[in-house]
Amino acid sequence: MFLKRLDVVGFKSFAEKISIDFVPGVTAVVGPNGSGKSNVTDAVRWVLGEQSAKSLRGAKMEDIIFSGSDTRKALNFAEVSLTLDNETNSLPIDFHEVSVTRRVYRSGESEFFINNQGCRLKDIIDLFHGFRSWERSVFHHQPRESGRNP
Repeated sequence: MFLKRLDVVGFKSFAEKISIDFVPGVTAVVGPNGSGKSNVTDAVRWVLGEQSAKSLRGAKMEDIIFSGSDTRKALNFAEVSLTLDNETNSLPIDFHEVSVTRRVYRSGESEFFINNQGCRLKDIIDLFHGFRSWERSVFHHQPRESGRNP
């Protein structure tokens, strides 16, 4: 299993939809201070079930929704979708590609989806149960071959 794509709209600093494709090998998120690098990590944590606004560097969950700027209006929702390659059947679901989506509205209402089918947050959390260190699974760490120089 590895992370294939992250789609984000309205989440923190991302007013417009962005898509990040992660390809086998090395993918890095780089940029200057204030460009949203930490928000990418927060988006992954949030879509996988993070429920603490404080852990996402906010006071309340509404703080993750784009709040506007001098040139852009505030948005009324935030949405993050994470697409995973499940060719190895690491996840207990009969799909070779799994997409998990989480959406929250300023009203406080939330929606959750697995492969575009409505579900509960508990279903998303249960899908990843057993992956206590999901970073190794999602980001597909391959150890170096012995005898190679770094």
